[in-house]
Amino acid sequence: MASTARFEVVAIGNAIVDVIARADDALIEAEGLTKGSMRLIDAEEAGRLYAAMGPAIEMSGGSAANTLAGMAALGRRCAFIGQVADDQLGSVFTHDLRALGVAYETPALKEGAPTARCLILVTPDGQRTMNTFLGASHLLEQAMIAEDWIADADILYLEGYLWDPPLSRAAMRRAIDVARGAGRKVAFTLSDAFIIDRHGDDFRALIGEGLFDILFANEVEICALAGTQDFEAAVAAIAPRVPLLVVTRSEKGAIAVANGERVAVGAEPIDTVVDTTGAGDLFAAGFLAGQAEGRSLADCLTMGAVCAREIIAQVGPRAQLIYQQVVQQKLMPMNNATQMTEDERALIARWYQAGAPVQ
Repeated sequence: MASTARFEVVAIGNAIVDVIARADDALIEAEGLTKGSMRLIDAEEAGRLYAAMGPAIEMSGGSAANTLAGMAALGRRCAFIGQVADDQLGSVFTHDLRALGVAYETPALKEGAPTARCLILVTPDGQRTMNTFLGASHLLEQAMIAEDWIADADILYLEGYLWDPPLSRAAMRRAIDVARGAGRKVAFTLSDAFIIDRHGDDFRALIGEGLFDILFANEVEICALAGTQDFEAAVAAIAPRVPLLVVTRSEKGAIAVANGERVAVGAEPIDTVVDTTGAGDLFAAGFLAGQAEGRSLADCLTMGAVCAREIIAQVGPRAQLIYQQVVQQKLMPMNNATQMTEDERALIARWYQAGAPVQ
């Protein structure tokens, strides 16, 4: 049965504009950075590092916002809650998200910190090293939480990055209470190992209280949460404690575990990895879209893998294609392989390419 909720997913996360530049390994080493990681920086460091970067591309980002952008490209109903300032980058972020069809009405701050930005260095191997100045995004207060939206959404999706600042942490705790009170599901993405280093006890307590219905992690994050370097041991420790655990494994694909059932899919083949920024975000988009459609775990994982492949084949973390067509072309042969001939598959592919509506 189709959902009657106003939104299928409401997400709370950092409202950030990404500044993306190519860099060689020498710059990463000279700056003392750990390739592929994320760190928080202040305004002074942001200015210094920006001066050291090469020519850059600016585009709206933020982990949870990227996920909603991907879901919008899959035709889902989404809304975002996150804080920007009343400045140029804040206007860019607001315009970009609304233009995708994502509802966004959080009032901009009139004074104080500027809109957040993430300085992303992309090395030739496609790895992204992120340096984030949180600015206004960490000033999200409980008063800014659209409780009516949360109560009327199938899933509340929370970005782990935003758990770090005290104000936004309190706002997210309130959002969990609202979602739980309305009988809605709560999904949480761990975001980065450094967040777990700082707040792992919080996350384990929330899991112990049964407040997360869906937990997203990558290999490094799930191991950090479980306190082990053994991936299988980490999954065995965490999976029984959450209704649905989803773990991405880069080129090794992804797994989902629910009620003792474990499903795995391989990574989607790709000729050239251009930029891994947003890979996990877009995987979550595909998976959550599959959940909204009531699909099997295998289909949800496949949708996530397809979206992740598409995003790492481009520069930047925002979907630049109508993912519905790409995903449908992948799923149709899988779900009907024993029932369709090659000619029938080709006919369906042409039908979707022509813009047929997704049922």
